[in-house]
Amino acid sequence: MQTDIDPRNLIGRKAFDRNGTKIGTIDEVYLDDATGVPEWAAIRTGLFSRDAFVPLEPSELVEGTLHVPFDRTLIKDAPDFGVGRHLSPEQELQLYHHYGLDVASPPPPPDRDFGTLASTDSPDDNDPRTPHTRP
Repeated sequence: MQTDIDPRNLIGRKAFDRNGTKIGTIDEVYLDDATGVPEWAAIRTGLFSRDAFVPLEPSELVEGTLHVPFDRTLIKDAPDFGVGRHLSPEQELQLYHHYGLDVASPPPPPDRDFGTLASTDSPDDNDPRTPHTRP
């Protein structure tokens, strides 16, 4: 999605699925907490319906309408977290999985192995982590 778009300008625009079928109207836009980039749109799917969250990446804004590369059925079956509230990382993860999108796994924790503790056992000459002393 274009990142130079003001998210406020997305609200009220029509959204269509990958087949060109109208999904509804963009009700709210959710920004990434870390980057401030628009990440999710909540689309009002009908008069008495709920809002469905759709990812803005890989969606495209074409001639003033949002084109979402998923089927309407999948979009309507997306997890419902309500609108007007912050999406937690766990909720975002559920949405990514629902749409089959890859989520970058968090980096591995730093190596905290500071060596072995001294013990009464004899040192293992083949283990480079074992401290050695000269007689």
